[in-house]
Amino acid sequence: MKTKTVLISGASVAGPALAFWLHKYGFEVTIVEQAPAIRPGGYAVDFRGAVLPVIEQMGLMDEIRSYETRSGKIRMVDENNRTVARFPDGFTSGELEIMRGDLVKVLYEATRDQVSYIFNDSVTALLQDETGVNVTFRNSRPARYDLVIGADGVHSKVRSIAFGEEHKYLSHLGLYIAVFTTPNFMDLGMDGLYYGSLGKRVGVFGACEGKEARASFYFSSGPLHYDYRDVEQQKSIIRKKFAGESWKVPQLLEMMDTAPDFYFDAISQIKMDSWSNGRVALVGDAAHCASPMAGMGTSMAFIGAYILAGELHEANGDYQKAFRHYETTMRPFVKRCQDMAKGSDWFVPDTRFKQWMSNQFWKILPYTPWKNMMIEMPLKIARSITPKVYA
Repeated sequence: MKTKTVLISGASVAGPALAFWLHKYGFEVTIVEQAPAIRPGGYAVDFRGAVLPVIEQMGLMDEIRSYETRSGKIRMVDENNRTVARFPDGFTSGELEIMRGDLVKVLYEATRDQVSYIFNDSVTALLQDETGVNVTFRNSRPARYDLVIGADGVHSKVRSIAFGEEHKYLSHLGLYIAVFTTPNFMDLGMDGLYYGSLGKRVGVFGACEGKEARASFYFSSGPLHYDYRDVEQQKSIIRKKFAGESWKVPQLLEMMDTAPDFYFDAISQIKMDSWSNGRVALVGDAAHCASPMAGMGTSMAFIGAYILAGELHEANGDYQKAFRHYETTMRPFVKRCQDMAKGSDWFVPDTRFKQWMSNQFWKILPYTPWKNMMIEMPLKIARSITPKVYA
């Protein structure tokens, strides 16, 4: 095997999934992660369609199902907590749902003994030549690898080094989101509530068998300038945007300050003409983020990791051929997933008329044939790719 050593940047989902398969095929894999440890918390993520056989082949289905959570009934409420509309049952849960932090834990436990993990570090420079890539790290000594894979999310450092600045590839969808853990102070069990005002939506969902909850804050906005590493700055943005809101918003803003986790980002997509540059390639959100509005990011990460590893194995050292086949196989699926995220006005309307139309739509949806269509369409797209079985 001519390409034996692989460095993966990112220890969330796509990185460890790729490492799992590469190890199976005999590669020597190192994962570098800028966080001091794997990251807990986060919202629920789901699997559906073609990704389920991939999980079965990994032998992780039973372990993932042991953490399975499933959202209960979801209601939209007014400032007095009165129900104004309902989501169809099963609308957000996919075929298999798990909290993101639990999924990361499962992947880490499945790879920690076969893969070298370097935490609290990141890639700062890449220098390619005909036989490999010299990598400079923020903390560790420089090292050399045959291939480098960026699996470090929408703000990928590897992508910015090897392909150019983020603004060339990022497509802003006009929304921002914040998610953090709170006590289940509303006794929701596993049910969820959404409260909305003009250009804003706040959700509270039961999690961990009802032992805690996840709060989510959405708001419409053009691009904002902030440091995506500065959590306090991000919390300040949420406080200012939601100041004066009613319902449970003031209480949730207070809980935000003591939350054990906090996630904030623009809802965006990554669109690139190529996912590889020489011996450097991208996988997961770093290559083709579809945004949380698509609900397919985790499935895309798993399937992309499976295909990339399989193609590298079959190419037996011809990494350029492997990267081409990986892209050719994944691109039609990625486009369909990204197209699902179009039209966020239905969820966070930014005009009075759109808000009225949205409310009417959600009121009648459970009683119309559209309900089944909106549940079946994501499943149809999730089944629209059939990854081959690699030897």
